[in-house]
Amino acid sequence: MVTKDNLINLIKFHVEQNEISFIKEAKIISKEFEKSGDNELAIYILSLIRATPTWVPQESQDEDIQTFFFERVGLPTSPLYLPKTLQKDFFGVGNAIQRNMGVNRFLFYGEPGTGKTEAAKELARLLKRPLYSLDFQTLIDSKLGQSAQNLKEAFREMLRLHTFCRPIFLLDELDALVMDRTNSNDLREMGRLTSTFLKEMDGLDPSVCLIATTNLYKHMDKALVRRFDAKINFNQYSDEDAIEIAQAIYENQINNLKISGKNVRLLKKIVALFSPAPSPGVLRNFIRTSIAFSDLNNDSSHLRILLNSLSENYEKSFSIEELSSKNFTLRELEILFEESRSQISRNLKTNKTS
Repeated sequence: MVTKDNLINLIKFHVEQNEISFIKEAKIISKEFEKSGDNELAIYILSLIRATPTWVPQESQDEDIQTFFFERVGLPTSPLYLPKTLQKDFFGVGNAIQRNMGVNRFLFYGEPGTGKTEAAKELARLLKRPLYSLDFQTLIDSKLGQSAQNLKEAFREMLRLHTFCRPIFLLDELDALVMDRTNSNDLREMGRLTSTFLKEMDGLDPSVCLIATTNLYKHMDKALVRRFDAKINFNQYSDEDAIEIAQAIYENQINNLKISGKNVRLLKKIVALFSPAPSPGVLRNFIRTSIAFSDLNNDSSHLRILLNSLSENYEKSFSIEELSSKNFTLRELEILFEESRSQISRNLKTNKTS
């Protein structure tokens, strides 16, 4: 319960113009009212705090923030590569967040590996904001109706975090929350979740920045989709985009590790073999893994591993003759098949005469 000490501290910090301590004490009082069941008053206090011009510095509050439904996400250190068509949307979202005009709810949709989650992380990094992701495992409960109640509590936690540090909130793979059940009992429960989500979105403070991602945009509830201010399509990668992105990822990895077997020309030829183009997520994982698994005594072996990995992923295979017909040089074939150029040349000549 709220004690006289809380009130004395509040007045004291106000008189001393100690805004940081004043806000912390006000948050303590808000939490006490929430514990006693007076949620409306607790939220009203938080809304008053949000109206103050001073915010608690991030470095002074990390140890004070306690979360249950949200977890803080580490931000990327390597660059994000997007095609030019998608870059416009990406920077548009960043501009909207900075302008704080109430356009703060974004739905990123597209196939797996197209960079939806990474884009949210990159936005948080560029805007110098913390990123908090909703942990769906803490929401779903076997008790009937409890999942919907948990969702309400998660939105309250979102409001508290917003008051602390104005983070970006990530609802990664939103379809897992509102669509991931099949039997009749689960469908009723997920229906409650969807209805609760719609209500909470309607009541959410417009200054709260929220990004949701989904792989199943076409199957999402239309009322749910309408709650978002902007929908960003991440299925905007052409085969040419994939080659450019593969080159950027490859050069970044190779240069960081200072590997001498760098061969951008061959890399681009390998990626061009596969259509539709591999997604950026697939390219990033395969390139990194290929370099990691490469022979320490053979700096070019990572390219052979990359070709084999992509071939297995696409369930395709390429012979020396086939790649030769696609203008792969003898040196490139030597790298990819671990045979000498002289032997490859003899085999190609033999096959042509036979």
